[in-house]
Amino acid sequence: MNSKLRRDYIKKLLNSAIEPKKGQELAEELGVTRQVIVKDIAILRASGINIIATPEGYVVPRNEKNSIEKIVALSHGREKIADELETIIKYGGIVKDVIVEHPLYGEIKAMLMIKTLYDIQKFIKKIDEYDAEPLLSLTRGIHLHTIEVEKDTDMDKIIEELKYKGYLVE
Repeated sequence: MNSKLRRDYIKKLLNSAIEPKKGQELAEELGVTRQVIVKDIAILRASGINIIATPEGYVVPRNEKNSIEKIVALSHGREKIADELETIIKYGGIVKDVIVEHPLYGEIKAMLMIKTLYDIQKFIKKIDEYDAEPLLSLTRGIHLHTIEVEKDTDMDKIIEELKYKGYLVE
């Protein structure tokens, strides 16, 4: 399969996928290296396709016409990550990303796409398995999340509870 056909296949696959697709899985399926897939993804992005790399793999976000997004500023320690994420998804929120302002590098953004309790469990497990420092550790706990919900009332409930728990930075 030539590179154009491969990229067309990746584009169609990601546009129809329900779950993220890992680069290594795509590489094995197409009989190429993971680095070839990374290059193909970069070319597809450059052509205007919105492909997001998450810890679970590549995704093309769905265009939800009725969704509402808000960026919220939060502050807490590592031990409160799971509780914060659970608070958001409890009301139907999706945690799209985490953003920190680093004094040297400027804005650092990582895609999360956390939608379920299972997603939270996997995320926390990875932090523990890799003994990784979450981005909030770079900024003494201060970080931003882009939260997506279907209704204004859901966002209001999320903000209210984050404020009540002392996580919201106002």
